[in-house]
Amino acid sequence: MSVAGGIGELLAWLPQGALLGLARALPYRARLGFAAMFLRTAVAVVPDLRGRVEGNLAMIFPEMPPEARRRVRSAMADSFGRTFIEIFSMAAFRRRHAWNTPTGPGWEALQAAQAEGKGAILVSGHFGQWEGVRAALGERGIEVGALYRPVKNRYLQATYFENLCEGGTPMLGRDRQGVRELVRHLRGNGVMAILLDQYVKGGEPVDFLGHPAPTGLTIAELALKYGLPLIPVYGTRQPDGVSVVIDLEAPIPHTTAREMTQAAADSLAARVRAMPGQYYWLHRRWVKDFGGNSGR
Repeated sequence: MSVAGGIGELLAWLPQGALLGLARALPYRARLGFAAMFLRTAVAVVPDLRGRVEGNLAMIFPEMPPEARRRVRSAMADSFGRTFIEIFSMAAFRRRHAWNTPTGPGWEALQAAQAEGKGAILVSGHFGQWEGVRAALGERGIEVGALYRPVKNRYLQATYFENLCEGGTPMLGRDRQGVRELVRHLRGNGVMAILLDQYVKGGEPVDFLGHPAPTGLTIAELALKYGLPLIPVYGTRQPDGVSVVIDLEAPIPHTTAREMTQAAADSLAARVRAMPGQYYWLHRRWVKDFGGNSGR
């Protein structure tokens, strides 16, 4: 990296770091409220952010009235603002929650796999408080690593990575080396969590909320190859804005990688349709570039 590039990264990081420092200096509940207010305001007043959310909602829910879309937009910003600062305060996030015993048939399936000395793959998406799953399972002695996508700014990335590791290790990048390490971890009876709803260049056009979304099949292929349960998991934020309920659905039946990936996408889509305010509508899920005349 050039000196100019390094200075540019530092200058971009300084206001971000100052804002994070300010938020994390607040008492815990005030911290969450500040982050929620900040993102609600940003999404409401920044045209690019507001347009991205509105465009996605209009595509997925074309009959939703504008006022209803505004409410979903506000709820999404509130939830994600809280999620963002919780992730960057991971030690406090884990310490301050009285985690519920996970519910759903997938919880029994995960415990059974661990008792048999087998690993498992937990699949979720940018819904509710997705990191709550790893935190809650960690409290019950099941450490869960994850595949993640690093952020571009190295200063923000260092803080991001440090906090993610507080939630469980290993934290692996979505590259060839990360996938190799993922395989080793799963073969060693480890548990890994993966967010399915990220754009994958050259991925399969899996239906998500009624529209094709490029999606990787790797996690389903690994579940099939190593005989591991593929379990949809969710951390649903509660009305108080702080509590998170953890639910593990029944493992997806082993069929083909394509069918299993579609089943995982359908599971997430059902959650989103039921509680659209908990989904991250800022996500560039259906196309890579929102510029020009491209659709979402």
